[in-house]
Amino acid sequence: MAPRRGIKFNHRNGQSSGIDGRRSSFSDISEAASEPGSPAKPGHGSDVATEIQDAPISEYEKKKQTFVTRSIWTFVMIGAFFGAMFMGHIYIIIIVTGVQIVSFKEVIAIANVPSRARRLRFTKSLNWYWLATTMYFLYGESVIYYFKHIVLVDKVLLPFATHHRFISFMLYVIGFVFFVTSLQAGHYRFQFTQFAWTHMALYLIVVQAHFIMNNVFEGMIWFFLPVSLVICNDIFAYLVGITVGRTQLIKLSPKKTVEGFLGAWLFTVILGVGMTNVLMRYKYFICPVNDLGANIFTGLECVPNPVFVPHVYNLPIWFPFFKSFMMAPLQIHILLFATFASLIAPFGGFFASGLKRTFKIKDFGDSIPGHGGITDRMDCQFIMGFFAYMYYHSFIAVYNVSLGGVIETAITGLTPEEQVELVKGISKHLVNQGVIAEGVLDCLNTVVKR
Repeated sequence: MAPRRGIKFNHRNGQSSGIDGRRSSFSDISEAASEPGSPAKPGHGSDVATEIQDAPISEYEKKKQTFVTRSIWTFVMIGAFFGAMFMGHIYIIIIVTGVQIVSFKEVIAIANVPSRARRLRFTKSLNWYWLATTMYFLYGESVIYYFKHIVLVDKVLLPFATHHRFISFMLYVIGFVFFVTSLQAGHYRFQFTQFAWTHMALYLIVVQAHFIMNNVFEGMIWFFLPVSLVICNDIFAYLVGITVGRTQLIKLSPKKTVEGFLGAWLFTVILGVGMTNVLMRYKYFICPVNDLGANIFTGLECVPNPVFVPHVYNLPIWFPFFKSFMMAPLQIHILLFATFASLIAPFGGFFASGLKRTFKIKDFGDSIPGHGGITDRMDCQFIMGFFAYMYYHSFIAVYNVSLGGVIETAITGLTPEEQVELVKGISKHLVNQGVIAEGVLDCLNTVVKR
């Protein structure tokens, strides 16, 4: 007689086995290691004891594997970073864009409630719409500012450039109206929480990360130095902390010590001065981007910003050793950069630690094996990049008349008739200077008369 299928047999404790769908408990796993119904057979007690003794070894192996994975991916990230930097500015911009998107995704995910999001059709779509709208506005602003001499003379791009901010505003308004019309009774708190959380993520991550991209356009050194200073400070804070650290710095990060905090500041300043002295010798690092196809081998050409040119500084007459010394102004500015990277930027990490404690999570994600999420590695970089941008434009940037600025003024501030007169005047000047032939001016006058 064929055995009947689907019959459930109870164990001695009266509970069904894991076969019928019940989640296996720790006791079930222990019982599975022995024969069913005979947990007290000779020899099995020693097996359990052996497993218990092996548990610390397994934990050690797990930590070892984590360390190896973390080390491998550390070198992978370092290699990718320097590789992209030497290949050209466009590759760094691609990396920054990727960091923006992934970090936004990670931060949005920790406040999401999947069960509710599934019942609300457009929750995730709206989050990505806000991101797309914000990036359209920010990237458009940068392209128009740094490449206006190209954008403003293109027939297709001109309307988008001259009305960029209005277009961006209307895109935001469309999203806002859509959000209001999508509100559903019983989900108001969740939807407004998502709205506020999304906008916070856009400001703290996407906007601040975008200023890092603008630093790349101003010159690779304004990207590389801030990033390197934060990384070096983090390394030295760890090394000094485990060596002489005794006093806890802040409760949000119990392993951070005052000694490590201050010691890292000193070493970061020293390293910053050394890196500055090397980097400012190469135009690839100090020149603003005028060719997105440039790389470390082709280089860039420009008139260096005065901040990179060494100056002679005279000392007071009573100074005993020497009367003057030569130094580039950037080496003074780097002291402030290193100080911010050491004393202020770490609070971006403390903020992230508080956020993770709020939601009871260890990492923001698992984008980088052994390291957690992208946000876990970038929490201090966002505020540092923002500071570098603001400091550069406040104290270092030189605002000269540029070709793009002249073209923008002519297109937006002059009538078509005045633009024609401007072209004729410049053409006549170029003929007098011998730059173009006189026939070009005659041809231009003939075409304009028609």
